Amino acid sequence: MALAHSASASPEEQRSIWADAYRRVRKHSEELCAPLSPEDYVIQAVPEASPAKWHLAHVSWFFETFLLVEYLAHYPEFHPMYRSLFNSYYEQIGKYQPRQERGFLSRPSIEEIYRYRAHVDKHMLTLLHDVSEDVWPNVQQRLEIGLNHEQQHQELLLTDIKRNFSANPLRPAYCCDLPETPKASPPSTHWLAFPGGVHEIGHQGGGFAFDNETPRHRTHLNAFRLASRPVTNSEYLAFMEGGGYRAPAFWLSDGWATVKRLHWSSPMYWESIDGEWWQFTLAGPRPLNLEEPVCHVSYYEAEAYAAWAGKRLPTEAEWEIAARGLAIVGNLSDSGYLQPVAASPGEGLLQMYGDVWEHTASPYQPYPGFRAAAGALGEYNGKFMCSQMVLRGGSCVTPADHIRASYRNFFYPYERW
Repeated sequence: MALAHSASASPEEQRSIWADAYRRVRKHSEELCAPLSPEDYVIQAVPEASPAKWHLAHVSWFFETFLLVEYLAHYPEFHPMYRSLFNSYYEQIGKYQPRQERGFLSRPSIEEIYRYRAHVDKHMLTLLHDVSEDVWPNVQQRLEIGLNHEQQHQELLLTDIKRNFSANPLRPAYCCDLPETPKASPPSTHWLAFPGGVHEIGHQGGGFAFDNETPRHRTHLNAFRLASRPVTNSEYLAFMEGGGYRAPAFWLSDGWATVKRLHWSSPMYWESIDGEWWQFTLAGPRPLNLEEPVCHVSYYEAEAYAAWAGKRLPTEAEWEIAARGLAIVGNLSDSGYLQPVAASPGEGLLQMYGDVWEHTASPYQPYPGFRAAAGALGEYNGKFMCSQMVLRGGSCVTPADHIRASYRNFFYPYERW
């Protein structure tokens, strides 16, 4: 996340800046949960979508485990079992709670989870005020990771709530007051050329980055062209109506097997009602806006569409080179829509940030020279570099101060939620 650093700020002022950032991020997580009923916090419709209650507790576990236990003398642990119950990596401590069983836990209650958060917050603010200067650099580093980690879970909160609510035949809305997306006619796609040669990609320094964005390194690219905007619902519908989901020639072998096994025939959350397409959103079902960017399609579907269109997906290096120098503006979570919007007329590349995470053709692998940090902190990225694909650019539920050109998201190629 972006923080306002000042070379002239005193150590006390710097701590105050970090304490304010901590309060702001923690408050926002709870604001996102304000529309939920107590019952909503606990549901887990599918293994990959964690309950809201677990997200709230897990991000608190991070601060407790990596900061309070380590650096606050005589820290009174809230509950001895929480360090295993809300840990993502159970195998480290000899206990095992499968991810798909997080929704089985009716206890602790949501009221107790909020007491846990308040307990952690109280002691975190004490730590930020009292920690000695010689330890402060370590605390600041872990605090920044923790705040960015919580922002990741703010996005997951919304995607998981949407997935969990979509399984309910009543099609409930997370929030009925979300604004309607603006009507616009996106400009026709054109192609922007980028030169080949040796380029540098990866985090440049001068701000926070996760370890998977490093080290910065050189890569060779051939000259390429990138479409000026993402694919729209209307364009994807043409793929569907052209038999895209029935034509194995467009699909990777594993993708076609997934289509057949899961009976896919449209993007996730699309539903045909009386001959009209509707889309489930965080505001409940809405008529499909054909001009908005298509979302909730897997890597397999994105790759098949590209093959059908006679094109290909960009590599993550191509995406990053194309995005270099662009302002980080767009329809991110701060806009309040929590839904992709149609592109407005403009020059150059449109919607590179926000709206939808953009699939790339790159597998999620470590950069040359990457070394995972020691211990559990290093596992947050290093252990996932296996059989996943990279996405770039953020989405309509990504915090605006959480995204950058070097940011690497990653999902399994069949995942759509």
